[in-house]
Amino acid sequence: MKLSLLDIVQDVINDIDSDEVNSIDDTVEAAQVAAIVKSTYFAMMSNRNWAHLRKPIQLIPTTDLSQPTQVYVKDEIKELIFINYDCRKTPYANPEGTKAAWVEMKWREPDDFLRITNSYNELDSNVLTVQTEGQLDIKIKTDVSPTIYTSFDDRTLIFNAYDSVRESNLESTYFQAMAYVMPKWIPSDDFVPDLPDEAFSALVEECKSRASLKLRQVADQKSEQESVRQQKWLARKNRRIHNTLDYPNYGRRSRK
Repeated sequence: MKLSLLDIVQDVINDIDSDEVNSIDDTVEAAQVAAIVKSTYFAMMSNRNWAHLRKPIQLIPTTDLSQPTQVYVKDEIKELIFINYDCRKTPYANPEGTKAAWVEMKWREPDDFLRITNSYNELDSNVLTVQTEGQLDIKIKTDVSPTIYTSFDDRTLIFNAYDSVRESNLESTYFQAMAYVMPKWIPSDDFVPDLPDEAFSALVEECKSRASLKLRQVADQKSEQESVRQQKWLARKNRRIHNTLDYPNYGRRSRK
């Protein structure tokens, strides 16, 4: 069952034997518990790739046409899963009947990316030398679609090519991308943390354990044990639609 932020705060406050509240802003302690809930929640979101955080994203194209193969990811992106690029040779508007040609872009570590792009001949008419935001010169091709990409700052993606006949820089329209996206947090009574139903018990128990230690300087052994149990269970089941974890059967017959 999903719980609001106020529901969780009230449950924790009741467990640590504090004054009852009707809002997370009623008392200093309620606000402290709400802060503990927030930090606990984001710790849970960070320690695994939750299936419900896997979402399609839009890459942000550069506005600097002197860096035509750079695009950006938003700050809330936790982990990029894949990028596809539409490698069709003609623009969307011309001619009729043109089909998309989605090709997966391959990640290359920066040193490997530079080794590949450094091999491009800068004397060729289809090779251009561009400078990144970090003042690094990189050779790119200007007459083909990209095939590989890298990043030097974990925010800016740099690709090895773009088709200058089709576009002046790599445009978001031609990309498909999926990533694990960190959820938002709203410090209000009715805010419901973005969690699967079965994960709320683990969140509440972990909050109780942390609140007892931080606000009462007393370890809550029962809540700590329950938190550990819930976290172990969630580690085995972190997706609702398809759980890919296999268990050994130790030679037992499976039941039909």
